[in-house]
Amino acid sequence: MTLINENYLKLQAGYLFPEIGRRRRAFQEAHPEAKVISMGIGDVTQPLAPAVTAAMKKAVDEMARTETFRGYDDGGIGYEFLREAIRENDYEARGVDIDIDEIIVSDGAKCDTGNMQEIFGLDNIVAVSDPVYPVYVDTNVMAGRTGAAADKGRYEGIVYMPCTEENNFVPQPPAGKVDLIYLCFPNNPTGGVATKQQLAEWVDYARRNKAIILYDAAYEAFISEPDIPHSIFEVDGAKDVAIEFRSFSKTAGFTGVRCAFTVVPKQLKAYKKDGKAVEVGPIWKRRHCTKFNGVSYVTQAGAAAIYTKEGKKQVKEIIDIYMSNAKLIRETLGKIGYTVYGGVNAPYIWLKTPEGAGSWEFFDKLLNKAHVVTTPGAGFGSAGEGYVRLTAFGTPANVEEALERIAKAV
Repeated sequence: MTLINENYLKLQAGYLFPEIGRRRRAFQEAHPEAKVISMGIGDVTQPLAPAVTAAMKKAVDEMARTETFRGYDDGGIGYEFLREAIRENDYEARGVDIDIDEIIVSDGAKCDTGNMQEIFGLDNIVAVSDPVYPVYVDTNVMAGRTGAAADKGRYEGIVYMPCTEENNFVPQPPAGKVDLIYLCFPNNPTGGVATKQQLAEWVDYARRNKAIILYDAAYEAFISEPDIPHSIFEVDGAKDVAIEFRSFSKTAGFTGVRCAFTVVPKQLKAYKKDGKAVEVGPIWKRRHCTKFNGVSYVTQAGAAAIYTKEGKKQVKEIIDIYMSNAKLIRETLGKIGYTVYGGVNAPYIWLKTPEGAGSWEFFDKLLNKAHVVTTPGAGFGSAGEGYVRLTAFGTPANVEEALERIAKAV
């Protein structure tokens, strides 16, 4: 008799985004004449930067010649040319000392944040923000680190840290002890950011409690305010207690290309049950190289191109388009009378639903009356109830049209 992993049966019915897709398809089938505009799923719309496509075309030509053909990369952790470009531009340029061997290239931050929990024991207490990117929670449920879903869909065994208007959507360290802490800044879904002082409080907490911070910085390229840190490693002592995840998906439009990286500092330690410290980096590399054969050479060549002079300029122009959308969304919705957050240092706008309307209720209203798809805040956790998330990744024309429709639907 083949037994199933019953932890999967604890998961809430349906992952958030497939449910959004299901409702959109049902509406489209009932109203085939309607032009639906998506401001829900955070997929990019601008094409890849010319420097990226040129590098990828060159790499394809190299793969067609015996003398320049490449197979597996450097042990599955990424070609040195890309890891060196990451080290120099994303860290050294900001005064952060990261070794090239601490950088491990992958096919997505979603995969890395979900897979990282595999190398830690099931007895660890996990803390997440609420609202939260669902992958952080669901992968721990799948692993068996939680109990069943209880009140408001929260899982037993997870410490939830509310992110609300009152705390500017930045959670406070818990009063009790936790072991694994998921933080995401700029935040998905709220668009909130943490100051260096706030991150320092988390680093201090982790050091006191021998905890590890899993820091998702996938949206750092969208930060506009100069005093907001782009990396948790800008905080003194963070390399002792933090792992950082980065992605090219939103930074450079790689959602359909797939490339990301994780930084695991050499001094980061976890512990055996007897209290003996062990290095986390080698264990993550072992897991990574056992289950993953590396990102393609063509993709990594394209990723490296964003660090060239032309690539930096072109990528910034694309990010500027999205952040111009974000500003328009934020200001327009504010003028209409909605309460909105985010959209300054992140491509997400967190809209408070009017008159106490539920998240899914307001989602359905915008879909049916404005033909606009958003993301219900309740799908990110109980503290997300009463909000919807809008993304700035649409084309400027579609964003303008969607806002006009929303204004008429009020």
